[in-house]
Amino acid sequence: MPRDPLIGLVGKPSAGKSSTLNSLTDATSKVGNFPFTTIDPQRAIGYLQIDCACARFGLTDRCKPNYGSCVDGRRSVPIELLDVAGLVPGAHEGKGLGNKFLDDLRHADALIHVVDVSGTTDAEGKVTRGYDPSVDIAWLRSEIVAWIRGNLMTKWGSIKRRHIAVKATAVETLQGQFSGYGSTTSVVARTLDKLGLKEPLEDWSDETIDRVVNAFTDEKFPTVIALNKIDHPDADKNIAKIAKMQDPNSIVLCSAISEIFLRKMAKQGYVRYTEGSEFVDTREDLIADGDPDGGGLKELDEKNKNRIENLKDMVLYRFGSTGVNQVLSKAAEILGLVPVFPVRNTTTFGSGVADSKAVFRDCVLVKKNSTVADVGKKIMGDAPIAYIEGAGGIRVAEDHVVSVGKNDILSFKVGRA
Repeated sequence: MPRDPLIGLVGKPSAGKSSTLNSLTDATSKVGNFPFTTIDPQRAIGYLQIDCACARFGLTDRCKPNYGSCVDGRRSVPIELLDVAGLVPGAHEGKGLGNKFLDDLRHADALIHVVDVSGTTDAEGKVTRGYDPSVDIAWLRSEIVAWIRGNLMTKWGSIKRRHIAVKATAVETLQGQFSGYGSTTSVVARTLDKLGLKEPLEDWSDETIDRVVNAFTDEKFPTVIALNKIDHPDADKNIAKIAKMQDPNSIVLCSAISEIFLRKMAKQGYVRYTEGSEFVDTREDLIADGDPDGGGLKELDEKNKNRIENLKDMVLYRFGSTGVNQVLSKAAEILGLVPVFPVRNTTTFGSGVADSKAVFRDCVLVKKNSTVADVGKKIMGDAPIAYIEGAGGIRVAEDHVVSVGKNDILSFKVGRA
């Protein structure tokens, strides 16, 4: 059965990985039923912000998710996160927690690399000033590439001999070696298609093998670069440098500690704040806007008042938000995740529960190019499916691809066709 997407968070000590993980999983300021789940010490549930199908049909007031929440058509969908610990120089050689780091890494479908863009922590996470954080980005990739290449080259002679003996294709042979990294045949095929190699595998040079390993790393471990601590005065010059070196589409600017602080203040009744927003309102702000009661908010002390004003200037107004919500959204984007809404009734969009007017109770995330049949297997398992309906009761073929707004509202009718 297709498994749920898993996004791994990586980062050196003191880069802010734990703060980022906490800001992605903390549901205290959300509205609705949010089960915060720690699956094991390294796994947790984060919440991805998506546009809900309820908005298309003017049903936002009746959308009641079983998990997460939906406010005015913006839905928070649970997604599994993995805290990948042990990133240190020489991880591929087993230094520190290197072996565990790489073993955990292979389970992830995408990575979020949390980078201390302030340059105030060195390669080992020790306090410093003037460190170049672009080194950390290259270092993570080099560790993964060295790990995969090292494993491949230790038995390359045997791999070639078997490849020739069984008359295998390059995809078959490489998948046999890369399956341990959580790869699939389609991942290997896409890797080789992008390279367009002409020579047979047994004639590959070391340079060609390097190209294959690098291309496979890009395909198997797509990475979002979360430049954290953007509120630090040294961050600007480092952001500018990294933006020239990396694909801008892979970069998200964020301040995890600012997000955590704002949510805490909102929970305690000192500010009005919606996560991901550019705005935060204090009691004074609301009184100035004409609300004599200040929204019922508590009075801030001078220290927190100054901190919030600085946070507005250094983060919210400059960058548009703390960037935390965008980190998960970017990971979902590079994976091409598509939200699908399974319903019992494709006309009312209900779940079939008697006397319930709630709609779109469930939402699952599937990978791009998934078919209706793939979704059915994910939701229904091995139960026999007689036919499938889309929105409006229209029958949908199993081989149709799901995408946002197309074949993404489905009802699976159990029985023999």
